[in-house]
Amino acid sequence: MASLSSPSLLSSFLGDRLALSTRPLLLRSAVPGSRRLAYQATRTLCNLVDILFNRRNQDDAPENNPRRLRPGKVSPRLSVPNHIQRPPYVNSRQQRPGMNNGPEIHDENGIECMRASGKLAAQVLKFAGTLVKPGITTDEIDKAVHQMIIDNGAYPSPLGYCGYPKSVCTSVNECICHGIPDSRPLEDGDIINIDVTVYLNGYHGDTSATFLCGDVDDEAKKLVKVTRECLDKAISICSPGVEIKQIGRTIQDHADKFKFGVVRQFVGHGVGKVFHAEPVVLHFRNNEWGRMMLNQTFTIGTPFHSLPVFY
Repeated sequence: MASLSSPSLLSSFLGDRLALSTRPLLLRSAVPGSRRLAYQATRTLCNLVDILFNRRNQDDAPENNPRRLRPGKVSPRLSVPNHIQRPPYVNSRQQRPGMNNGPEIHDENGIECMRASGKLAAQVLKFAGTLVKPGITTDEIDKAVHQMIIDNGAYPSPLGYCGYPKSVCTSVNECICHGIPDSRPLEDGDIINIDVTVYLNGYHGDTSATFLCGDVDDEAKKLVKVTRECLDKAISICSPGVEIKQIGRTIQDHADKFKFGVVRQFVGHGVGKVFHAEPVVLHFRNNEWGRMMLNQTFTIGTPFHSLPVFY
């Protein structure tokens, strides 16, 4: 992952995750603006994937830290059978996939489709977690995840999204999110976030979690534990009519108790027929407008656990 310092950087190609960490971070960004700015940034920064992918080897002096994440080689993208339905952005000349300008409210069919895509994504994620062990490469995890998704008649949503070359995101240690699977083997003591999104029957199901690889130190275990607690507490306050900003306050209140910081450059988002849509969900204290609505779906993002919230 290349280090970035663009003052306009508010989000990555997915723009949907939070990091709670005192560890050095490979992604460096400017202080974020308002929710509207974050939303616009998600629309305009799709080329960030190309930057990250093509400048992987320009990371600064990893030899200065033997535990620092080192990029490996990225294998060619995998194929998807022709009979599997693809999202509109795949093989499109449009560089920036469209986003809804308002929240998507599901009808009865949409609810069932969201349940099906979310269930499959959860099953794939659970399977991916069983693969985590010292010595396996993230590329091997990607291939296994890809195969399970297409075996179930779904399309791996990240593949081809703004040029992303893989079917899953694998973010190891100091990589905040959206790491590209490659030839680097996992090491004893690593933590890895696996981010799975599937496109099934016209709807995206999006979920992720972080897994411990081998003998992980107490600092990393605490980080993963507190992050999961932040997610659970945020989900617990969700209900139609609740202000969306309460999610950020709940997360940051709990993170503060353990002196963890909240990475502000990545946001939760609406999900459904469109991969990334309104509402934009900030994971820190904010005064942005908006309330949760009945029959909408959105993600609450953390770097180590991220689940769709469904009413």
